[in-house]
Amino acid sequence: MTVFDEHRRLLFAIAYRILGSAADAEDAVQDTWLRWSAADRSAVADPKAYLARMITHQAMDQFRSARHRRETYVGPWLPEPIVTTGEDVADDVSLAMLVVLETLSPLERAVFVLKEIFDFPYAEIATAVGRAEPAVRQAAHRAREHVRARRPRFPADHRRRRDVTERFLAAASGGDINGLLELLAPDVTLWTDGGGKVRHARRPVVGAERVAAWMAGVSQVPYEGVAPADMRADLVDLNGSPALVFTAPGRVIATLSFDFDDENRIRGIYNIANPDKLRAVAASS
Repeated sequence: MTVFDEHRRLLFAIAYRILGSAADAEDAVQDTWLRWSAADRSAVADPKAYLARMITHQAMDQFRSARHRRETYVGPWLPEPIVTTGEDVADDVSLAMLVVLETLSPLERAVFVLKEIFDFPYAEIATAVGRAEPAVRQAAHRAREHVRARRPRFPADHRRRRDVTERFLAAASGGDINGLLELLAPDVTLWTDGGGKVRHARRPVVGAERVAAWMAGVSQVPYEGVAPADMRADLVDLNGSPALVFTAPGRVIATLSFDFDDENRIRGIYNIANPDKLRAVAASS
């Protein structure tokens, strides 16, 4: 195994958390490999730190460019889901966390990812982002406080999340509004990301009654030419948490991921149907 291959998973993990896109993260890793191949590595004392610096530079550049594109995106923009192994993946890769990270500046996001998730020393982070160490510490503090205010104090147990997800699927597929209401927080919000390419709600749906009615209703009608009877829903771990993957013959058509409050109620639903964002899930199916 080459030095680069040894650290490839780490590089993808850093880029994915900065960019929120598996496709963009893969591009960043590839660009980093090209730069690494062309670099004079004889003077590199710490390949891991050197590669982390390279991938961070690349991901931050891509993130700045992506923010401009996302400003004109049709409807809510959500991160691209990835298939994970479940309980061994921390909350830091959840879609809900990635949505929160999306509200940080490029600098704050990169610093938060490198420090809070991967525990790089501040000195290495300062080199990676091209800032003085005191500025990096301030950015880390701002980002940490921002994230702490928007994430639950006690992440839900994986088994409990799986149970709630299974009950949600049963209630939604049966059109059981009362059953859905038992699982939803009063202020639950549903985001649907179709990117203007498929049918979706262009604004968030807010409130338990509205979300329950929406989910019960859409489960009873055809979607993108696929009848409910021809659609399959599988419970799959996406971004470290049980989620639902909906497939029609030969293709993935949507995913549903969930965020939970401290009482194990669903407080956020992320419905991704933009075909461009389903490639990583489809490739793992």
